[in-house]
Amino acid sequence: MDRIDAMKVFVAALDEGSLAGAGRKLGKSPAAVSRAIVFLENHVGVELLHRTTRSLKLSEAGERYAVACRRVLTDLEEADILAAGDRAAPRGVLTITASVTSGEGVLRPIIDAFMDEFPTVSVRLHLLDRPVNLIDEGIDLALRIAHLPDSTLIAIRVGEVRKVVAAAPRYLDANPFIREPADLSQHQIVAMTHFGIDSWTFPPLVGQVANRTVHFTPRLTVNTIRAAVDSAVGGHGVTRMFSYHIVPQLHDGSLQLLLTNDEPEAIPVHLVAPHGRLQVPKVRAFVDFAVPRLKAHYARLAVACGNGNIQPGIGRVSSS
Repeated sequence: MDRIDAMKVFVAALDEGSLAGAGRKLGKSPAAVSRAIVFLENHVGVELLHRTTRSLKLSEAGERYAVACRRVLTDLEEADILAAGDRAAPRGVLTITASVTSGEGVLRPIIDAFMDEFPTVSVRLHLLDRPVNLIDEGIDLALRIAHLPDSTLIAIRVGEVRKVVAAAPRYLDANPFIREPADLSQHQIVAMTHFGIDSWTFPPLVGQVANRTVHFTPRLTVNTIRAAVDSAVGGHGVTRMFSYHIVPQLHDGSLQLLLTNDEPEAIPVHLVAPHGRLQVPKVRAFVDFAVPRLKAHYARLAVACGNGNIQPGIGRVSSS
């Protein structure tokens, strides 16, 4: 049996979550898939997968081997593409990851339009609210909202978002006025997991160096954007999230922004790819297709969250 073909079966089984799924994806019988896995295990001399009737689980050795297999297969694909040169057309499966909110609200419509224009490319969209190692997990592209550390990843900036504080007018009318971050300690807080569940940090005052941190005991802690937004709209406290999460609520007046002059620096949004992946036609095609659309999207959001029609007055939007 060819070891490269067996690696493709192994990786497909991991991606699909089952041997049967790998068989369907690759057009192989369940027996052929099982033989490929056994072949690899015999070759390396260790068990790679713990198999049950319902699930697959990587062994410790299998985890290391899966990372290596993905790299080998990626390198082979890139070698084929480099050999083909300009004759290579976009085709195959494109794997993209993003947070759940960004994936559903921003990327999915763009992916739908991309698939209409490139019928020979299929897309696997992983929506995950956790850090993803693009190389180890075989990801072609990621949409990331963060200040990125220096790395070998290629990052294309497509916009920026603000980290904002907001509350419902009905809540604000019934509670003390909020003039500065320290005032939040007197208020009910609807905390979201990724935005600080017991403290929020704000930039230093002019002429000072240290950030200002406000500590609190939240009235409600949630792990989804929708739950935080709905609770805040219901008048149950002050919440914090990215500006694009609450554009409809800002426009209909059910939420209003607070402490706009104390917002942190705007956070950049990048489309990120492992080094070398932009040479792959399916990746290059998506980047060329998606980047102008992403830039237009985030530009519209900046206007929606930064114009004078939203009350109260919006503070600065950094253009870093």
